[in-house]
Amino acid sequence: MITSFFKTGESKIELLQATNPDSTIAKFIEKKGEGIHHLAFEVQDIDKEIERLKKEGFEMIHKTPKDGADNKRIAFLHPKSTNGVLIEICQEKK
Repeated sequence: MITSFFKTGESKIELLQATNPDSTIAKFIEKKGEGIHHLAFEVQDIDKEIERLKKEGFEMIHKTPKDGADNKRIAFLHPKSTNGVLIEICQEKK
């Protein structure tokens, strides 16, 4: 996958290009077409935020953070619990 970041003010846009036809991104584009894949929100403590979200009833795709792009630890919320929108939470690696 090829990843490019564009910063505008305090926000950052990440563009993804699939390089493998079997990748998650390629399958998403094949099924739904080009467009927004997910929204990401930076948090101060990702481990605590995952626990808080689970207690609030959100379904997590990742029960523990994993390494992501741009020197971040990431976790995704399942779209079933966010009205169909894939949500990522992320924290800068220390």
